[in-house]
Amino acid sequence: MTATSLAKTAPRKIPQNQRHRATWADYMALRDDPSPERINLAFNEGWLWVTMGAEGIGHATVSDLFTSLLFLWAIQHPDQVFSSLGRCLLERAEVRASAPDLVLYVGPDYPQWQPGEPRRIDLNQTRVPDLVGEISDTTLSSDLDEKKHLYAALGIAEYWVVDVRGQRVFAFLLQDNGEYLPCETSQALAGLPIALLDETLQRLAQGTNTHAAAWLSQQMATLGQTQP
Repeated sequence: MTATSLAKTAPRKIPQNQRHRATWADYMALRDDPSPERINLAFNEGWLWVTMGAEGIGHATVSDLFTSLLFLWAIQHPDQVFSSLGRCLLERAEVRASAPDLVLYVGPDYPQWQPGEPRRIDLNQTRVPDLVGEISDTTLSSDLDEKKHLYAALGIAEYWVVDVRGQRVFAFLLQDNGEYLPCETSQALAGLPIALLDETLQRLAQGTNTHAAAWLSQQMATLGQTQP
């Protein structure tokens, strides 16, 4: 498959949610396609994933909840700098690319767009995020497998997979050997128990994501009072 052939092919004909062989030029042809149809891409050393279409209700509900979570944490920790850049495209040219649902930088050295620059994060020019996450409604298996390997290869210290249907969060920390291992407490949001995120997700069965966020805010405040 070449960049030319991809440019002439309607994106909906390309296999979705499955890896298939492609070049970086193939990826760029899809990335830069002016078609108004929504498309999400990931690329890892000659493999390409394509997801098309708008978010479903479940994905959108949980995605907004977890973006709110990052802001709530920042409010509880005003002495730290956090930058949330969810769904922004991360690229290491010729090798890897993805647009995670959650992207968090901790510290003052976060990416800032300048006029004339591409509207994506160039990981050859800036450091990797401290945390990325995928909201998994229909993509759980690939998020726990291929995407996990992609983010580990990028060197991202913490990775979350938020299982919408299972109402749970799989959290991983990158080890010295370049592999992720499960963790029970966040490193980027230091001291945040992953079990608290699971409980927040389970509250969606009782109400809206804004009610779940309000409950979580109360729990975070209590958590802050008990930490040294």
